Amino acid sequence: MPHIIDGKEIAAQIKEEVKYKTAQLKAQGRNVCLAVIQVGADPASTVYVRNKKKACEYVGIDSLSFELSESTSQEELLSLVARLNTDDKVSGILVQLPLPSHIDEDSVIQAISPDKDVDGFHPANAGKLCIGEKGIVPCTPAGIIELLKRSGISVDGKECVVVGRSNIVGKPMALLLLRENGTVTVAHSHTRNLREITRKADILIAALGKPQFITADYVKEGAVVIDVGIHRDNENRLCGDVLYEAVKDKASAITPVPGGVGPMTIAMLMSNCVAAVKR
Repeated sequence: MPHIIDGKEIAAQIKEEVKYKTAQLKAQGRNVCLAVIQVGADPASTVYVRNKKKACEYVGIDSLSFELSESTSQEELLSLVARLNTDDKVSGILVQLPLPSHIDEDSVIQAISPDKDVDGFHPANAGKLCIGEKGIVPCTPAGIIELLKRSGISVDGKECVVVGRSNIVGKPMALLLLRENGTVTVAHSHTRNLREITRKADILIAALGKPQFITADYVKEGAVVIDVGIHRDNENRLCGDVLYEAVKDKASAITPVPGGVGPMTIAMLMSNCVAAVKR
């Protein structure tokens, strides 16, 4: 039987640790405050923002909410970000993505102060990750490293394959695995012989954004399989990038969807908020 990695349980552990650290900071007169900006009323974004607010409340982090209309201009959004950058009470700024099509996401991300960039998307933080300096790390890849460590899975010396090369997950994931001394291959939509490459992986990270694409014949016997995807299948049930039922009996450890990587993203966001204050 494979080890089913329980993201809910590990995320709960991290939240308790953050709660303790937040209380310590408050005892020193240092409050942690996250400003969350949402532009428009995308239903999925609304759910994510609500969950982030609830997590802040649980761990003792103050939160400010800015719910802007779909018609908000890029200049208005950048002006708000600039104001929050200089607000000493605000330790972290999060702009919920995706943004409406008339707003350039890269410009907004780059406008956030790197020290308050709790998503870890700013080029300065990406650069620090690339050259091995301390900085704020994107929440999902950071959460995956915690899942592995807290499940007793060592990356050191392992063959690691990341399927997906996004700036949010794939690229930072590869760099974090390298930091843990893994031997890393990044595969993507133009990769030839993908099945042969993934079958070499001791640790396989599926972050390609295609529902149930990774089937059993993509997986080596005894591999650790981490599923980053979140989709709805034909019966409207949540599923990931991995065909879970077919793969789980071949894996030594696997994350389910839901309840695997997902809960870790918000837990690591809370951790990043505390790290931003300490910085």
